[in-house]
Amino acid sequence: MKLLMILMLATLALHCYAADSGCKLLEDVVEKTINSDISIPEYKELLQEFTDSEAAAEAMGKFKQCFLSQSHRTLKNFGLMMHTMYDSIWCN
Repeated sequence: MKLLMILMLATLALHCYAADSGCKLLEDVVEKTINSDISIPEYKELLQEFTDSEAAAEAMGKFKQCFLSQSHRTLKNFGLMMHTMYDSIWCN
């Protein structure tokens, strides 16, 4: 599951780079991922533009479930880590 998480985040980062949209898309997806108020069906609907098959949608649901299983403290720390990366010289 951790490998899946890393691969999905890497894919989003590459999409940002290819689309020349900076890190905004990645920031939005991470915020939706760590937001425990967004359910798995809502998450899949919000990110359906990135899924091209039922298997990909199912993987996104499992990805979201990984975050829903975490404590609020862990989610907060993960968000802080991601924002630290967004503000780094490599993301500007």
